[in-house]
Amino acid sequence: MGAAPGPQPPPATPHPARPPTGRATAEQGLQKIWQTRSLAAWALSPFALLYGALVAVRRLLYRAGLLRSEHPGRPVIVVGNVIAGGAGKTPVVIALVKHLQAQGLQVGVISRGYGRSTQDCRAVLPGSPASEVGDEPALIARSFAGDAAVPVFVAPRRITAARALLAAHPGTDVIVCDDGLQHLALKRDLEICIFNDQGVGNGWLLPAGPLREPWPRRVDFVLHAGTTPPVGTTAPAFGLQRRLAPWAVRSDGSQVPLAQLRGQPLHALAAVARPDDFFAMLRSEGLTLAHTEALSDHYDFNSWKHPPDARQTVICTEKDAVKLWALHPEALAVPLAVQIDPRFFAALDTKLSALLTKAAAHRPPLSSPLA
Repeated sequence: MGAAPGPQPPPATPHPARPPTGRATAEQGLQKIWQTRSLAAWALSPFALLYGALVAVRRLLYRAGLLRSEHPGRPVIVVGNVIAGGAGKTPVVIALVKHLQAQGLQVGVISRGYGRSTQDCRAVLPGSPASEVGDEPALIARSFAGDAAVPVFVAPRRITAARALLAAHPGTDVIVCDDGLQHLALKRDLEICIFNDQGVGNGWLLPAGPLREPWPRRVDFVLHAGTTPPVGTTAPAFGLQRRLAPWAVRSDGSQVPLAQLRGQPLHALAAVARPDDFFAMLRSEGLTLAHTEALSDHYDFNSWKHPPDARQTVICTEKDAVKLWALHPEALAVPLAVQIDPRFFAALDTKLSALLTKAAAHRPPLSSPLA
């Protein structure tokens, strides 16, 4: 979209209103190191070798049965990534659940609930505080409020969340696991691996590179934001595009077209792995970012304060808003949507159909309430 016609506001200051937090600065520094095999990456490579050995031993223990892996009894689709940092998996989970619902399936979502203050197993409701259930599960639950509600459960062990979900919703056909590609304690039927446009970076394991485990590895599908699949990809690969919705959302659920915000001084903040991507997308919509503020991923906002200039409207991601609105309901959130190659859904449906047929044949009948 082009900028609105007419006189344009003065250029935004090139410096953020507040410097990034120490953790955010470290995260951004690592993101740069992970893109090339620089001296800094080489200096971290001995630790990457140690990390790789630990990953290999852990996987071997699961294969040998010394560590237990369990299946909940319904087809499980894991949506995750092999790279540290943002890959846009939560919008993919939301898009996937909507697709499965459109096929007439009853879907449930499970997650660890990263960053929450609690450690129990619990249901996530549309009004659940993000601090208690995790920002991503809270966002997923709020995305499916009303008639399209989807049960979402969080627990430190995903199999615990899956059991609780099925106990509360025994008619569930498919379980989607938000993250957990490396959570081998949960057996899964399909794995979808998400990549952002930086692919595998320098191709090294943490902390010398972005990889959580060696790549390539076997998965069922790859979704990638770049123009080409990551190096080494052998699974069916499909493109995805991330884009902003043409509106912002208020805390009461009402919408503000982004076009109405053009020319207004905005204070943009993002507590995500790649905040600059969000800022760039806002600017591409013709918005004036008077200041930008990058915070560490999963920042809790308890100590955050509104900019002293009351004229600046605060604008953030939906993931941040589920926590920020409790303290600053005046903030606006811009939803992030993904557009996925339709061929992916066709290929997924083919594989899932066979799994559902097999699961139905082995599913015990529901008990009669009179039994």
